[in-house]
Parts: sequence; structure tokens; C-alpha cells
Amino acid sequence: MSLKSTNKVDTNKYELEIEIAPDVFEKAVSQAYLNARKKIQIPGFRKGKAPRKLIEKEYGESFFYEDAINLIYGAEVDAAVKEAALELVTRPDVEVTAVSKEEGVKMKVTCTVKPEVELGEYKGIEVEKNVKPVEDEDLDREIKKLQEKNVRIVTVDDRPAETGDTVKIDFEGFKDDVAFEGGKADDFDLELGSGQFIPGFEDAIVGHSVGEQFDINVTFPEEYQVADLAGAPAVFKINLKGITKKEYPEVNDDLISETTDFDTLEEFKADAKKKLEEENEKAADNAIENYLFDKVVEGMKAEIPEVMFENRVNEMLNDFAMRLQRQGMSLDLYMRYSGQTPEQLKKTYREQAEKQVKLRLALEQVVKLEGIEAAPEEVETEINTIAENNNITAEEVRKYVSDADVAKDIAVGKAVELIKSSAVIK
Repeated sequence: MSLKSTNKVDTNKYELEIEIAPDVFEKAVSQAYLNARKKIQIPGFRKGKAPRKLIEKEYGESFFYEDAINLIYGAEVDAAVKEAALELVTRPDVEVTAVSKEEGVKMKVTCTVKPEVELGEYKGIEVEKNVKPVEDEDLDREIKKLQEKNVRIVTVDDRPAETGDTVKIDFEGFKDDVAFEGGKADDFDLELGSGQFIPGFEDAIVGHSVGEQFDINVTFPEEYQVADLAGAPAVFKINLKGITKKEYPEVNDDLISETTDFDTLEEFKADAKKKLEEENEKAADNAIENYLFDKVVEGMKAEIPEVMFENRVNEMLNDFAMRLQRQGMSLDLYMRYSGQTPEQLKKTYREQAEKQVKLRLALEQVVKLEGIEAAPEEVETEINTIAENNNITAEEVRKYVSDADVAKDIAVGKAVELIKSSAVIK
């Protein structure tokens, strides 16, 4: 490979002119011939035995050129990018401008690179720390959680359904007397007042008793995700099969001693208060960190390529898809049920993606300005930690992530600590 020129053609865009020597290209053509000959039939020769010159005479001298270029261009382009010392944010666009046995291959490679970043204030940022005090209502919520954990579910057979009850129903929905898809279920448990169904549905069940069969008339919201039903009136046929209610235990020392590690209600509340204070302290620290990050990003100047935002959105979407897969659901099925298109789903990640990209660029610039580095032993420790957390070997980790990438992440982490440790907290 020969890098002939590196030209900046636009903001964050460079154009490389690359030449692949004739002898290198010839080796690639020979390999392309060996790879393809088993599939080529020439009269007078057994399949896969035809000589290369005969095939080229039959189909043209350039018959193997495309395959040959595909075999070598990746490594050649990577070497050129490395020589040009460019940090790409996406795969480059490659255009073959000339190719022949005599002169080899000439290519034009358009690269999108990370932007130049100018930082404002990132050390000595002033910030207030506000720790929320623990109030009585906070402790009441902890006691309510304890009650929820020890709630009894009681069958109701002496009164109609009330808000707060859970009813077991069969239902089927109709629009213009025609059942619609997704509008039917049997033995469905619904907590009245939970807002799980469209407005009016749950309220209409209140007052009905077990064994009743009745109709509910509702109108779907205008913004409902299924276009055919949005704003449309519908009728649900209901069969009310059961009613249950929650019966909460009285909170006293007996409940505490039986269900927790404490003997009295006062001990439980004291421990709950201590834990909530620790949580509020941590929340205040997180708020400081977010404020510092926001201030650093606000003071940053950079023309960021759109592709960086798009790539981060796609990464976040892929992570979401993997989480769904672990739960036994595909992304396509999720979108079908949620009524979202891929574009709408990506839009929900856009703002977060922009923040993450900007912050990462700012932190990487702090690393450069401060000369922050990761020691080899720190890299080794981090790789071993990743291996342990994922129950694989360090060698396997290195198949997916390079030492250089790990070192970069460690350095960025140190930049975070620098910003936080230098902050002026009031």
C-alpha cells in the first residue's frame, strides 16, 4: 500500500488517495482465482481445473478483479488510515478509481473523523450539594412497602367490585360489531384504578358483581397506537368471573419481629431512615456529577458529525433488543405491540445519545489536555475484571476489545475523577 495524499475536504472529512502495488494486486488476483475456480466450468476441462489464463480469455482479463479487490482493500485502507493518523467515527467510503495489472489499484477513500474539540471550564466548577432530608412520608412509604410484601389476597363474594379490587374477566372488543385483533382475553386479572386499560374501561366495571355479563362502551384515545382504533368508539363484552381485594396487615411490633430482622417498629424505622439518608446522599452526589458533566458539555465547542449520533442511537437500540431477547421477546414483536416504528423508537434515544456522544468527546479532550494515561497494570486488571464478570478468560475478552480501547476507557474514567475532585462544592 502506498498512501499518496491526505486532503481535508470538509469539516471532519478527509480524502485519502491510495495505491496498491501491481505485485500485491497480482497476488490477490491469483488468490481470487483459486477461491473461485471450483465453481467455474470451461468446456474441455473438469469443473475447477480450468487454467486462470483460459478463464480470463473466456470472460475477460478483469474477471477476478472485483474479488481480488475485496480480498485486500480492507487491510489496505486500514493501513492507510493508520498512516494518516486519522481517528474514524464510521467505516470510510471507498471508490476504486483505476485498476490494471500494470499499475495495480488506485482508490479514493473518504473518511469521517472525530471533530476537533475546544473545552471551556472543566476544573474548579462551583456546584451546590443539596441532600434531601428524610421526611415522615418517606418512612410511611417504607412501611407501606412492608405491608405490600405481607398483603393477603382475599376473595370478595358479598359485594360488587370497587376501585382497588382485582377482577378476573373474560373480555372481547368490537368495533362496528366486528371483533378486532388484540381485543380479546380470558381469565385476565385487572386491578381497577390501575390505568392499565383505556380511559373508562376500568371505571365501568366498578359496581358489577361476580357472574354478571355486561357491555362496556368506550372510545379509544385519539393518539392510540393502533391507527384503525384511534378515536373510534368500541364495545367490550365482559364476563366478570371473580373479585379479590388486598388485605393489609396492621403495622406493629409483632409484624416487625415476624417479617424483618428487627424487634420493634422503632428499630425498623430507624434503620429505614438511615438507609434513606444514604440513598439521598448518593442521589445528591449523582446530581453533582450530572451538573458538572452538563457544565463541561455546555462549554465545549465542536462540529460533531451526524453519524456519531446515529451510531450511538443504533448501539442503544441494539442493547435494548438484546435485553428484550433475554426476556424472550424480539424487537419486532415489541414494536408491533407498542405500535412504534423503528424511526419512532430511535427518536426516543436521540436526546440521550447526543448527550453521551458530547460528554465522551469532552472527556477524551480532557484526557489529551491533561496527559492522562492508563498504566499497563491497570489495563490488565480491568481486562481480568471483565473476564471474571462475564465468566470468560482474559484471552477471550481480548477477542472483543483491544488493550488500547480498555486503556482509553480507563483514561476517560480518570478524567471524570479529575473533574469531580477539582469541583468546588458548596
